[in-house]
Amino acid sequence: MTERPRLGPRRDPAVDRAVLDAARALLVEKGYAATSIDAIAARAGVSRPAIYRRWPSKAHLIAKAVFPDVGFDQKAPDLVGEIRKVIRGTVQLFGSAEARAAMPGLMAEMRQDAGLYDKLSARLDAPTRAELADYLTGDQAHADDTAERSDRDADTVLDAIAGAALFAMCIRDIDDVEGFTASLEDLLLYGVIGLRGRQS
Repeated sequence: MTERPRLGPRRDPAVDRAVLDAARALLVEKGYAATSIDAIAARAGVSRPAIYRRWPSKAHLIAKAVFPDVGFDQKAPDLVGEIRKVIRGTVQLFGSAEARAAMPGLMAEMRQDAGLYDKLSARLDAPTRAELADYLTGDQAHADDTAERSDRDADTVLDAIAGAALFAMCIRDIDDVEGFTASLEDLLLYGVIGLRGRQS
């Protein structure tokens, strides 16, 4: 028995790639405001309807272009390793040229479009918050000498990491990414006056 072809238009992955590549390039070249649907369509060699069939707005398109899905393949051995992993992943996420160009505009768009935030959150920070919660409240928190810190709230920890990375990368536009990452790791793990600086 032969398989019958499915009816209806099929989504061409090549068009998706062309549009997303065009969006990333235009963000770096022209910034968020000037990266219009018309400009993206012209650069990608597609029509406006082809874009709107895939994404409901420019903001949704840009969010998909700039932020890939978070992977689940890397597991940290303990809470300290998990925090370091999240810090480095978040700094990398906001540190690309296209993310730096996009985030100020996307933040304004998210204030007006709750659906945009919900989609980004589901793909980016929700999985990370769940992982952090496991380390902060589960057996992972008691695997080493970080047990006394296991009452920390995962949302607050991730907000501190994401907020610091976002401001440093997209507002301050820092160049010393490794230096900032190491400094943020030290701050989150030991505090302003933490274990290293505490006098007995």
